Amino acid sequence: MTTAVNGSIAPRLPAKVRRASVEIGEDFAAWRKILGLTAEQVAERAGISRGTLRRLEHGDPSVGFHVVLRVARGLGVLEKLTEALDPLSTDLGRARADLINRKRVR
Repeated sequence: MTTAVNGSIAPRLPAKVRRASVEIGEDFAAWRKILGLTAEQVAERAGISRGTLRRLEHGDPSVGFHVVLRVARGLGVLEKLTEALDPLSTDLGRARADLINRKRVR
């Protein structure tokens, strides 16, 4: 099933994905506020429009992945994001490290 998103047809997202998109957007907005930055400042740092930042902060899942990364960098949390996803930071990931083709660089 598909739905219209920003004038285009997109597949309907699972509820958990939609919720995660909203939570991530809220977290970015919270970081911005905690850091005392305006939306304009973060948008400028990320090289995006204020409208795109607004869409991300409101959980629009159609915002590009590159935008998420640019905003994370603009907020100074890109390293935290990449560390959170590093499988080698988990017991399971370390136990199965031979299944991946990279070495941990720290």
